[in-house]
Amino acid sequence: MKKAIILAAGRGKKIWPYGEVRPKALLPVAGRPLVSFLVNNLLSLGVKEILIAVSPEYSGDIRTAFSRVPSVRVAEVKNSEGTADTLFSVLDGEDSAGTAVFYGDTLIHSDDLKSFLSSVTDDKEGLRVLLTSQAQEDSRDWIGARVSGGAITEILGHPREGGMHRFSAFIPGRGFSDYLERCPSYFPSIEVGMMPPREKHIEAALSLWLRDGHPVSVTETTHLTPDIDKPWHILEANRLMVDRLCSELKENELAEGASIDDSAALAGPVRLGRNSRIGKNVILRGKLIAGDNVTIDAGAIIDGDLIVGDGSFVGNACFIEGGSVVGADCVVSHAAELSGVIFDGVYLYHYMEIYGIVGRNTDIGAATVCGSLRFDDGITIHKTDGRREFPRNYSNASFIGDYCRTGVNAVIMPGCKTGPYSIIGPAVLLEQDLPEGTGIRVKQEQETFKWGPERYGW
Repeated sequence: MKKAIILAAGRGKKIWPYGEVRPKALLPVAGRPLVSFLVNNLLSLGVKEILIAVSPEYSGDIRTAFSRVPSVRVAEVKNSEGTADTLFSVLDGEDSAGTAVFYGDTLIHSDDLKSFLSSVTDDKEGLRVLLTSQAQEDSRDWIGARVSGGAITEILGHPREGGMHRFSAFIPGRGFSDYLERCPSYFPSIEVGMMPPREKHIEAALSLWLRDGHPVSVTETTHLTPDIDKPWHILEANRLMVDRLCSELKENELAEGASIDDSAALAGPVRLGRNSRIGKNVILRGKLIAGDNVTIDAGAIIDGDLIVGDGSFVGNACFIEGGSVVGADCVVSHAAELSGVIFDGVYLYHYMEIYGIVGRNTDIGAATVCGSLRFDDGITIHKTDGRREFPRNYSNASFIGDYCRTGVNAVIMPGCKTGPYSIIGPAVLLEQDLPEGTGIRVKQEQETFKWGPERYGW
C-alpha cells in the first residue's frame, strides 16, 4: 500500500463545543492531534504518501500540524456534500483502486490497521472494508453493515435494530470512482419513517456497488475503534489512549536533564522528557508519561496513569484522577482536583473540582466546581445538534469550551456545556448549555443597613 487518503472535511457540528475552533482531526487525544495516531501508524507500515482532505477554513491548521512530515499533503475541499463528494474531489479523475481511505476522526489500533492493509492483493477489482462491531453502541447513531459469513449482506442508514457493524476504512476497487460520482444525495437504504439529510456518503456509493454484484472483502477490528463524534467521545478516546500508551511503559525512561526526587513515592514507571522533574513528596499510583520541561512537585497526588504535555506544572497538593490528560503549558496547582482532560494552556490554579473537558487557554476561577453526581443517581440527557442523547459514559461530565473563563465559586451542573469565548461569572449556578460568545452573571438584590459600635454594647 503506497497511498492513503484521510477524510477530514466535515463540519463537526455534533462535537460542539470543540469543533468551533478546530477540525475534529485535530482534537487533542493523549496530548496529540487525533489524526496523528493514524498518520504515524500508516507511515510505520510503509505508506509513502498521505493526503488529508480538509475544508479551507482549517487547511492551515492541518498543514501546521504536519509541517515536518513531508509524506503528508493537504487538499482543500470546498462546499463538500459529504464523504463521497470529498473523496471524488480529491481523486480528481484518478481511479481510486488500491488507495486506502480513512476517516480522520477514528482511532484504529495499529494491529487492526496492519491486518487491514496486509489484506491487499494485486487484484484491484474487489473492494475492501474495515468494519467495527457496534455491540456497545447505539446503531441509530451510525451507518451500519450487517455481516454474515464474513460478507456484507446489507447496508442501512442509522437503523433502529442493533447487531450492525460501523465502517472504519475502505480500499476501493477498480471503477468505484464512477459510483462516487453518481452517489445519491439521500441515503438509499433506510428503514420506513427515517429521515436522511441531503448528504452523499461513501457507504451509499458502496450500497450501489453491492447491488450491482461487485465483490466486497471484510476485515473486522479486534480492538476498540472509537469514532469521535460527540463531546463525551473525546473523554473515551483519551482514556483509551492513556491506557494503551501507559501499558507499553515497562521501566523508567528519563531524557537528558530529567530527574526524580528521592522523596517521591512512585507505584509505576515513568517517562520524563528533557529537563522534566518529579519533585518532593509527589505520590504517583500508576504510570506517568510527561513531555519536556514538565514540573510535578510539592505533594501532587496522581491516582493512576497520567499523561502531561510539554511545559506544564502540576503541584501544590493537587489531586488528579487516573486516566486523565493534562495538555501543554497548563497549571494544576493549590489543591485543584481534576478528572478528565484539559487542553493546552489551561489554568486550574487553586481550590476547584473539574470533571470533564476544559478547552484550550481557558482560565478556571478559584473554587469553581463541576457537579459530577445527580440527586436521582441518574444520567444527564444531552442535546446534540437538536437531538436528545443518552451517553453510555461521561453523561454527567461538564464540557467547557475553548477560550473561556469562570469566576470565583462558579458551579457547573452535570452535563452542561459552554461554547467557546464564554464567561461564567462569580457564584453562577449553570444549569443549561451556554452558547458561544456568551456571558452569564448573577443578578442580585442588595440592602444596606447601619452598623457600628452600638451593636456591641458601646
